[in-house]
This record gives sequence, structure tokens and C-alpha cells, in this order.
Amino acid sequence: MTKHPIQTWHQLVQQRNPAGLDQLIADDAVFHSPVVHAPQVGKRMTVGYLSAAFQVFCNDSFRYVREIIGPSDAMLEFETTIDGIVVNGVDLIKWNADGRIVEFKVMVRPLKAVNLIHERMAAMLQSRQDQRNKQA
Repeated sequence: MTKHPIQTWHQLVQQRNPAGLDQLIADDAVFHSPVVHAPQVGKRMTVGYLSAAFQVFCNDSFRYVREIIGPSDAMLEFETTIDGIVVNGVDLIKWNADGRIVEFKVMVRPLKAVNLIHERMAAMLQSRQDQRNKQA
């Protein structure tokens, strides 16, 4: 990978294009959801959750408001409005020496936003599962 992983991430978010996630996410990646207790392990699960998040979070109001970037990890604070509810959250991202994301953790506040995200993500993930089942 030639671009910094956070630069690539920002480009994908700006374009609302989850297609590039497959190149950015490592095979052994772990995703930590704000609404699912257990970590979601593996590239397929991580890409699936992040792809659904693109559809739930990335609207015209989505923006990153603060970043702290280190040599192999970053904290990106974001804000967005969904159904009139202001969502404030943090993406904690860690990448490996190859520039591929190995850990992605999302934290969201306030509680009203967490409940909304839980509802939206569950519906999005269920819809994707239903589509896969129809194709099988």
C-alpha cells in the first residue's frame, strides 16, 4: 500500500465507497462494535460491519472533528446526525507494518444515539444476511 491507512480510510469515507475496504483490512482484523458485546474477528466480519456502517453513518452531515495519529494507530472523533439525533463517536484504528487495518473499535454517545445505531446496524446486517441467503 502506498497511501497512509488513515488517508485511504478518509478517501473511502468521503466517497462513501466500502468497495476499497477489502484492500485496506487485514485478514486477521478485529472489529469492536459499540452495540455488539463480542469482538467480530476476521476480514469478512470486519468488512461486513464497516460496510454496513458506511450506509448507517455516512450521510451529508458526517464529519471528523478531531484526530490523533500515531505511528501505528489513530483516534478519529466524528459527528453525524441521523433522524434528528446527533451522534458523537470515536473510531480507534490500529494498522500493521503493511498498512492494513488490524483493529477497528467504534464508541458512540449519547445513549439515544447508541440505541438508534443498534437498531439501524441490526437492520442493515440482517438485510445483507438475507441477500446472501437468497444467493446461496
